[in-house]
Amino acid sequence: MSDARRAGLLFGTGAYVWWGLCPGFFLLLLPSGSLEILAHRIVWSAVFLLLILTVARRLGDLRRLAWRTWLQLLAASALVSANWGVYIYAATHGHVVDAALGYFINPLISVALGVLVFRERISRWQGAALVLAVGAVVLLTVSVGAPPYIAFALAVTFAFYGLVKKVVAADPRVGVAVETLLALPIAGGYLLTLELTGQGHFLTEGAGHAGLLLLAGPVTAIPLLLFAAAAQRLPMVTLGLLFYINPALQMAWGVLIGHEPMPVARWLGFGLIWLALALQAADALRRRGPRDGGADGGETGSAVRVAEPSPAREANSG
Repeated sequence: MSDARRAGLLFGTGAYVWWGLCPGFFLLLLPSGSLEILAHRIVWSAVFLLLILTVARRLGDLRRLAWRTWLQLLAASALVSANWGVYIYAATHGHVVDAALGYFINPLISVALGVLVFRERISRWQGAALVLAVGAVVLLTVSVGAPPYIAFALAVTFAFYGLVKKVVAADPRVGVAVETLLALPIAGGYLLTLELTGQGHFLTEGAGHAGLLLLAGPVTAIPLLLFAAAAQRLPMVTLGLLFYINPALQMAWGVLIGHEPMPVARWLGFGLIWLALALQAADALRRRGPRDGGADGGETGSAVRVAEPSPAREANSG
């Protein structure tokens, strides 16, 4: 194994383990509400990413972005903000397993969007995976008595975020920084309103709590940087398979630490999702072929898009 691939595996594993353990961090931010935590996450992520761009001497890239790119990043900003908000709510209200389900479903929704929007062709294995995913959602809906709204919201916003990012021509660091900057006026205004009306928690819960809210920026941005470093060193199929560390850890957190209920029907639903993902990953590896087996980077056509959850290229998985 080359040094580049070994480093890529370390960076990629670090990013996904970090994201998988995020529920524990957001619980530390209580009693701040979900919207307040989201606003702090946006504000301090924007500040941290601006510092990163300054150090990397990429601030000039902001002036060179086309208007079309700004509009695309505005849509991406709305989608990723919604995704972050739903995830924070799930993490702080005992729905971490639902969040994990959303990120397990996400790659399958990305495949469906590829077919519907980009007219991509899928193999019989991929079609079988989609059928299994639909069956799992039906089973979970029947067993719970209602659709898994949190999982749906996370999977759909993340998948559409990836759809937008697929056509954005911008450096990942610049793109994510712009997304947070575009949301900054709303997030900052909301936090200012909370503090002026006495409903905020930034100044009332002590220096420790304020420090944790400030850390929401680095906690969001650092795994993005780890992921960017991994993406430069690993084949995208490998990076896509590493993605499942994230929802697996989230599910383990919800079941083992959060003690969230897991009746038999829920296990069966997750089992169908895992079987669908196994088919999808096996098909991606089969289509990748031996010709790319020794590569340290680069894409492999449609096999890449199947194995890799496309939003993970530049987004925070939670």
